Amino acid sequence: MTRHVSEAFAIAKSENRAALIGYLPAGFPNPELSVKLINAMVTSGVDIIEVGLPYSDPLMDGPVIQQAVDQALAAGTTTDVVLDIVKQVVDAGAIAVVMSYWNPIERYGVERFAAGLEAAGGSGVIAPDLTPEESGDWSVASDAHFVDRILMVAPSSTDARINAIVSVTSGFVYAASTMGVTGARTTVSSGAHDLVTRTRAATSLPIAVGLGVSTGDQAAEIAAYADGVIVGSAFVRRVLDAANDEAAIEAVSKLAQELAAGVRR
Repeated sequence: MTRHVSEAFAIAKSENRAALIGYLPAGFPNPELSVKLINAMVTSGVDIIEVGLPYSDPLMDGPVIQQAVDQALAAGTTTDVVLDIVKQVVDAGAIAVVMSYWNPIERYGVERFAAGLEAAGGSGVIAPDLTPEESGDWSVASDAHFVDRILMVAPSSTDARINAIVSVTSGFVYAASTMGVTGARTTVSSGAHDLVTRTRAATSLPIAVGLGVSTGDQAAEIAAYADGVIVGSAFVRRVLDAANDEAAIEAVSKLAQELAAGVRR
């Protein structure tokens, strides 16, 4: 049964906290372990899972996620495998969205992907490189299959651009805290607060901040003004650094617990 992101944000709001959103590429480091890792993240406090669709040309991703994506592709992760992993984690109780560049979805077939994601119980798609001007086919397909369209705003977005983006967005708005590629950082950009303020003036949708978050302290800082906190590279790094499967599961669980405590401060 599909659980939508709106449920996670509603629960978080009722508890006077931000929602915690965690990213991991599907099939990393292999399909079976990726499911175990995602389930561990959920049981340790992650409210929404971003299941990454591995792509061979990840322009916005830093070296950590690129390394993980390479491993997932080498393990044979296809779009069908991604959808199967979404189904497995949803069946286990997760609220899941797919994070994907637009090209793989377009090549798979827009209608086919929307239908497959609905069948898998996925709640939405984050497409960081999809623009409002190019979202017509996706708007039709995603509406038909009850899939949220989660687009991204950035510090460089003008107010007019933010208005255009949120006009075709549903579920929540992804606010990139900084320009550049993904990756954990020692501090979160000071521009994130301003971006959330400008975006909140344009929409009543929840706004989640990502890019660079890696600690409970950073999660608490963002949770003070945003509706959601997104963490990706930090989870991936824990898996890359782990000595074995059990250590990887333990590492992502501990990080999820730290971040979950952070969004509750």
